[in-house]
Amino acid sequence: MTQEVKKIGETRVVHTSAGAFAFGTTPEGTFDQLMALSKGTDWESDPYLLNGARLVPYGANNDLPVQIRKIMDKNNLAPGIIEREIGLLYGQGPALYRLVYQDGYMMREYLEDAEIQDWLDSWDYRRFIDMAMVEFKYLKGVFVKHIRNRGPRIGGQGMIRRLQVIPGTDARLEWPENPLPKRLENVRRIYTGDFENHCLHSGMTPYPVYNPADPFRHRVSISYHNKYSFGRNFYSTPSYFGSLSWMMRSSDIPEVLAYLSENGITSAFHIHVPEKYWTDKREKLEKNNPTLDDAKIDAMLEEAKTELFNKMASVLTGKKNAGKFIETTDFYDEDGNLCEWKINAIDQNVKTFIEAQLKISEKADSAITSGMGLHPSLSNIIVNGKMSSGSEMLYALKLYMASDTTIPEEVVFEAINQDIQANFPNKKGIRMGFYHHTVMREENVAPEKRVVNTVTE
Repeated sequence: MTQEVKKIGETRVVHTSAGAFAFGTTPEGTFDQLMALSKGTDWESDPYLLNGARLVPYGANNDLPVQIRKIMDKNNLAPGIIEREIGLLYGQGPALYRLVYQDGYMMREYLEDAEIQDWLDSWDYRRFIDMAMVEFKYLKGVFVKHIRNRGPRIGGQGMIRRLQVIPGTDARLEWPENPLPKRLENVRRIYTGDFENHCLHSGMTPYPVYNPADPFRHRVSISYHNKYSFGRNFYSTPSYFGSLSWMMRSSDIPEVLAYLSENGITSAFHIHVPEKYWTDKREKLEKNNPTLDDAKIDAMLEEAKTELFNKMASVLTGKKNAGKFIETTDFYDEDGNLCEWKINAIDQNVKTFIEAQLKISEKADSAITSGMGLHPSLSNIIVNGKMSSGSEMLYALKLYMASDTTIPEEVVFEAINQDIQANFPNKKGIRMGFYHHTVMREENVAPEKRVVNTVTE
């Protein structure tokens, strides 16, 4: 049985003499990670050996960040949701504040501090915050490099000069030395390198773990800031981890439909060719080639059939051929029987197939949105064919701001706030966070302050 395999994204379509079949597959390595989760396998049970170092594996194959990146690159929904979450978290941007208590309520008093601001402006702190937010939203953890000044070498005052985010693809925790238990706080060093390519060209560089109680001890140190994941001793896993299979499936659907539009997955037409046509064709070949035997004539006839059907297929298939037609000529044989060409379309239930794929896509979108933890009204997701109302979006936004921004903000700014306290111990209580305006209903906004649509001629 001859067969031909075509790859459509992560789906393979196999053409055989018995028909065509579509198989969905997952990116290399991701299947192992999904199966590890579904089977309850703990990928942190044993160290990962690389270049003589004992590392805490980041995923079943020590490449979870890379696999998440590959899945996200192909998905049309999840990255947009994450960008929306980042925008909602960012608000009006970073600002310094101090917590104050008034009438039994804890409030933020936003303020300016020239000394701290000068330190922040001396390095690209906004770029740092942007990268930290992205790392946290994708991986629920952030690696941060703390770079100290050279003052302590000559007995001077220590100071953290700048911070730098290390992408999750390029950092790994060292396995704790025995007999220390497997816990994040027992990690003593963090390695950096090109782990996506097994550090073949970059090598690995170890750095001591940053200690907030002794921040100026090391010239360069690295810290790992994360939100704890249940059952994980070291790295965190993103909240949408269980939705990765849905992301892969939803990414395949557009490519499968595009392939169906271009080529068709099953036979679309039944072509009836009069036997008299091929009889006459054979007689003509025999007349024009009297020296050839029957085997050669049969081979030439097969070539003629292949050429004819290829020409017909080029007209009958493909979206670019919509509206084209085929002309045939009917005739009668010597006995007066009508010999006619017929091209009958075969009912492929394409509508049913496409509707099924769209339903799967809708289910995938719902599962992805739920896994991402953002209300559909804030994700621009159309539910049951309609957009969310303004009041639904308003209350979803208020709920999100009240419950889903505090912890991410604490993780994103933890390294900066630690170093603010280390560098400026006399400025007690000053921290950095995101400033958010309180969103009110339009009817509660004074008319002169409402947004007015204007038309410029």
